[in-house]
Amino acid sequence: MWLVIAAFGAAILSAVCYGLASVLQARAARGTGGGERATPRMLVRVLRQSPFLVGMLLDLVGFAGQVLALRGLPLFVVQAAQAGNLAVTALAAVPILGIRLGARQWIAVLAVCAGLALLGAGSGPQATAGTGTPARVMLLVAALALAGGGIAATRLPPRAGPIVLGIVAGLGFGVTALAVRSLPSLALTRLLHDPAGYAVAISGPSAFLSFATGLQRGAVTTIAALVIIGETALPAALGIALWHDRTRPGWTVPALAGFALAVAGALALARFAEPESVSRQA
Repeated sequence: MWLVIAAFGAAILSAVCYGLASVLQARAARGTGGGERATPRMLVRVLRQSPFLVGMLLDLVGFAGQVLALRGLPLFVVQAAQAGNLAVTALAAVPILGIRLGARQWIAVLAVCAGLALLGAGSGPQATAGTGTPARVMLLVAALALAGGGIAATRLPPRAGPIVLGIVAGLGFGVTALAVRSLPSLALTRLLHDPAGYAVAISGPSAFLSFATGLQRGAVTTIAALVIIGETALPAALGIALWHDRTRPGWTVPALAGFALAVAGALALARFAEPESVSRQA
């Protein structure tokens, strides 16, 4: 039981770190002229901003927390917590970026918190069923295909390109979670010989780049919503199918309600996926 509590704590820590990092990086971008298009000179100026560097450090801590959580909790719990980082972003944007939350945003934040509380209460230890080498090879193939899809999507027409990028990013984050979960060991010597380790190395950065490119070209709420659905629904379904993820006995319905609440709240907060764009509109 204590291992489950520690893993859930790691999932929440990951969400908090990701949410705070997003706001700090937005503040750094604002300090360098956030409306400017990405250029090498602008990137150098951003990298000189201490909030951006702190945000990068928080991203690393968040990823480490996500990995630890994926090793001890069902996928549907961890990925719902990851989507919930938008609630942290929304709350942190109030003092840091001066954004005011309306009644709908506060309700969405409470929905995320309530959903995660139900998931935490209903969480049991992850199942011990493993995946064979063929399944991990398929994850690597999927990571490569999504990376190629993200590159191809940048050449699509303006209306279709951002939508495809959002889908690719969401599925890419989902593949990252699945690959981490499938790893038999986190030892470096094992990772170097495991196709799932390479799937993580490819899908994570490529999904992030697709997400960032989609935000530049399309509506924040649309892209973020597609990412939230892709990174929660796919891992949740495959976690149940491949690893037999389950809740504690008698907690199936509350856990399902918690998952739905957390994801719905995150979707309602989708505009906070890029706080800098919100601050320009406020």
